[in-house]
Amino acid sequence: MRRNSEAGPPVRDLGGKRALITGGAGGIGKALARELATKGVRIVVADVDDTAAATFAATLASAGHAATAVGLDVTNGASITAARAALLEDSEPLDILVNNAGVVAGGPFAEVSLAAHQRTTAVNLDGLMAVTHAFLPDLLARPEAHIVNVVSASAFIALPFGTSYAASKWGALGFSESLRHELAALGHQHVGVTAVCPAYVDTGMFAGAKAPPLTRFLTPEALAAATVRAVERRTPVLRLPWTVQLSRLASVLPTRGFDVIARLLGIDTSMRHWRGR
Repeated sequence: MRRNSEAGPPVRDLGGKRALITGGAGGIGKALARELATKGVRIVVADVDDTAAATFAATLASAGHAATAVGLDVTNGASITAARAALLEDSEPLDILVNNAGVVAGGPFAEVSLAAHQRTTAVNLDGLMAVTHAFLPDLLARPEAHIVNVVSASAFIALPFGTSYAASKWGALGFSESLRHELAALGHQHVGVTAVCPAYVDTGMFAGAKAPPLTRFLTPEALAAATVRAVERRTPVLRLPWTVQLSRLASVLPTRGFDVIARLLGIDTSMRHWRGR
């Protein structure tokens, strides 16, 4: 472990560590893989689309990075077990687990099919917990390990027209923070947990959504760079951009007062015209 030249928390050297990224063949997953690879991390691209995962891993390898691919459906227990077995057979266990796979079902709650809502929670919350449960023993056995859960700013505030997405992200944040405290209580301080909570990210997933005033769509690359810095510093919760910090007002203002702010900032209607994927 090295220290930054400036005063602050320790900065870990990630070089040589091995990271698995779910949903690693697209959007934020690709950006995270590239950013971690520049730090010398060996990448495992995990995706339900195993062809896309293999293609992207080959692209990373052609750029001089250590990268492999594995098919992984986070909603399928057998797929998770098979992926872990393949990794253990191929090389040593993971040091970093990035739970990035995610989907969204936008629209008025009653007009979106129940199946779409259930798929959202199955991927974003149940899948996140299932993958973590499978790989946590491997992480505990490493001298220094980390879990990254890609959550959302909607974990802090209501998201009308994205109700099941918000529900899954509130759950993912609660799981992340609870697991972090539990690991510390059990003496496993060597395993860090970071919940990454960005506002809208420009991946196409939220096309049509309107960012509130003073808030911009983040690029996957900017989010990836900030996330890797958070891993190096073992930051528990990462909120981006700075306007996401305003969500803290929800815990100190009367509910009706924050409701007024949410309406004025357009939070209540930001997903009304969503047409993403």
